[in-house]
Amino acid sequence: MKPDISNSEAVVSVEIINGDALESLRGLPGECCDMCVTSPPYFGLRNYDVEGQIGLEESPEEYVEKLVEIFREVRRVLRQDGTLWLNVGDSYATRSGPQPPMNTRNKHGHTAKSVPVGFKQKDLLGIPWMLAFALRADGWYLRQDIIWNKTNCMPESVKDRCTKSHEYIFLLSKSPHYYFDAEAISEPIAGSSTKRYLQNIEAQKGSDRQPGKSNGPMKAALPRFGGEKYGESGKKEFKTKDGGVYVPTLRRNKRDVWNISTAHFDGGHFAVFPEKLALPCILAGSRPGGTVLDPFCGSGTAGVVAVREGRGFIGIEINPEYSEMSERRIKEAAERPKKEKRRRQVEDGQLPGQMEMKFEEDWE
Repeated sequence: MKPDISNSEAVVSVEIINGDALESLRGLPGECCDMCVTSPPYFGLRNYDVEGQIGLEESPEEYVEKLVEIFREVRRVLRQDGTLWLNVGDSYATRSGPQPPMNTRNKHGHTAKSVPVGFKQKDLLGIPWMLAFALRADGWYLRQDIIWNKTNCMPESVKDRCTKSHEYIFLLSKSPHYYFDAEAISEPIAGSSTKRYLQNIEAQKGSDRQPGKSNGPMKAALPRFGGEKYGESGKKEFKTKDGGVYVPTLRRNKRDVWNISTAHFDGGHFAVFPEKLALPCILAGSRPGGTVLDPFCGSGTAGVVAVREGRGFIGIEINPEYSEMSERRIKEAAERPKKEKRRRQVEDGQLPGQMEMKFEEDWE
């Protein structure tokens, strides 16, 4: 099922496959995707009433085993320099009956829970790291654990532990060397660092208050100059580890704790992947024009971000209702740039006046 984006200005390919993740992945050609960003259903959380769904296994070990098999196929369809960005949450060993949905929009409540064999009631299962280690053992390179700090986390009434406010995103790669655009997700440095970088050190008078200093007054210093042992040039701007010119930058590498709020979504899906969470994964892990994969497509957030950023997308979703939802959202995301361009053309007087009324109607 391919969303009809023929009326949009998108030049990328988009495909939504309604089916089982493992079987659908087996139908894809090898090395057809640049990267994968996904969040599989969490263990023992919800029953979506779809045959073959992930998350209702009898044990954490069975759950992890199924996901390892699926991500083995993901590794096959990734380019040699491809990466997997995997978001997965944890759960506790507990006993409870099925819980109905909290409102009429959400149709699927929590499934009944029991303590898995080998665990004690109230144990934290450790699902994320179980899965990460299993994927590493299966051939993936486990490169990093990123902390998603939920700035608007769900309150908990627990009295014997802290409220849980984070989840993991694991960065895994197919090969030891892989595509990673650090500049695309770099962050601005602190204001104090910016001020220090931009100061004119040569014009400073300096301080004479340093006892015993005989080589002139003490001035400020920029970071990262390596010292005399780096490079043959006597000029300080060449004293870097590789002997090259040091050029101060006002940006820094993105840190591994991401402060992102959970997403609000008006559609009928519980666990919506926030667009701000998918964005840095896609920007760092894929080139413009490349193809992003999500084998647990859900409401299609990864596809929305991928299309918006000029990437192609392949999404797999077992639930037909969610597949249709993904198709609709991605189509809207692909059409929006054209509508925004038309709006700007109308405002700039580049289009005839009679089109303005029609355009506004379309926009609304």
